Amino acid sequence: MSIYAGRFAGRAAIVTGGASGLGCEVAQRIVAEGGTVALWDVDGEKLATTASQVGASHWEAFDIADQAAVERATAASLAALGKVDILICSAGITGATASVQDYPLDSWQRVVEINLNGVFYCCRSVVPHLLANGYGRIVNVASVAGKEGNPNASAYSATKAGVIGFTKSLGKELAGKGVIANAITPATFESPILAQLPQSQVDYMRSKIPMGRLGEVSETTAMVCFMASEECSFTTASTFDTSGGRTTY
Repeated sequence: MSIYAGRFAGRAAIVTGGASGLGCEVAQRIVAEGGTVALWDVDGEKLATTASQVGASHWEAFDIADQAAVERATAASLAALGKVDILICSAGITGATASVQDYPLDSWQRVVEINLNGVFYCCRSVVPHLLANGYGRIVNVASVAGKEGNPNASAYSATKAGVIGFTKSLGKELAGKGVIANAITPATFESPILAQLPQSQVDYMRSKIPMGRLGEVSETTAMVCFMASEECSFTTASTFDTSGGRTTY
């Protein structure tokens, strides 16, 4: 992994899902490139360890499906960081692996609460502070499933499609105001979230990638960090793929 020294100098970021996987690696790289980071995650024990390892300035353990908790975490993180320039919405769950007619209602509702409502709550809470600064970068982590659809993963696919549509709307609202919002649509990459899936589902997703392998988290981290940087200055309300050739649009 190449480090671009000083790329995030003077910048402060909030990263959700920061205890592990993509969120953790993105936070680590932002710190390595001169930024300060607040980590958010529901797993408080793992989050405390990760925050220490990556050099995070602040961390908050809570459920992003709780809108009031998001507001409290935003206020606490703003106080700790002094400002916020970057929001990375990486928190997400896969939900059940089941056909639509058999899909558990509680799993469907929970996936919607985390993957879609949680992204909305985080953006709704943080955007006013970005606008006040006249600068901001928002990266919402969607999925190739939101473009292509994965069988037996209807809740995950639907919510990730929702994240794409939401981000397109948000980016257009913010265009010309110094705040850029984009989504990233990775294909399956090696991450702790795969533990939530049966091996048959992982094998199916790998079989759909023309490059014939799962992605590496570092590959999506590199794209996220570009999207979160000043270098990404003319693309907003859009999606960036890291899909190994899987996406068809």
